Parts: sequence; structure tokens; C-alpha cells
Amino acid sequence: MAVNYVCRHCRTFIGRIDSELVSESRLGFQFLTPDERRDIIAYDSNGEMTVRVTCDYCREALENHPELTLLSNPLQ
Repeated sequence: MAVNYVCRHCRTFIGRIDSELVSESRLGFQFLTPDERRDIIAYDSNGEMTVRVTCDYCREALENHPELTLLSNPLQ
């Protein structure tokens, strides 16, 4: 299974895990609610998973300017 991590705000590629040993349960995704799963995880036709997280740059920008969270696409 391949898992790609991208920033949910700026869409920067953060990293990739490409291993047959990786599973959703090993990554802890079973602890997410159904709504969180829909918001965070996407699957493509090749069976790869994309996980949307927040990169360090965007996290810092949002912490320093919390008013940006009011915008639908604050850091694009």
C-alpha cells in the first residue's frame, strides 16, 4: 500500500510511505470518526491513499494568524 501525505492548505507534498507492511490500522486510522476519515483520507483508482495533513509552514501561519481559519482556502 502506498500512502502519500500532502498539506491540506498549500498542497505541498510532505512524504510517502510505500510498503506492503503499512496498513490503516498500523497508521492508527481506525481511531478516526467517519467524518474525519472523509475529510483526511482519499483513495485513488490505483489503490493509493492520500492523507491530508497540515505542513509546518501552514501550521505556523495559522497559529500566528488565527483569523485565517475563517477563510475557506487561507493559504493558497
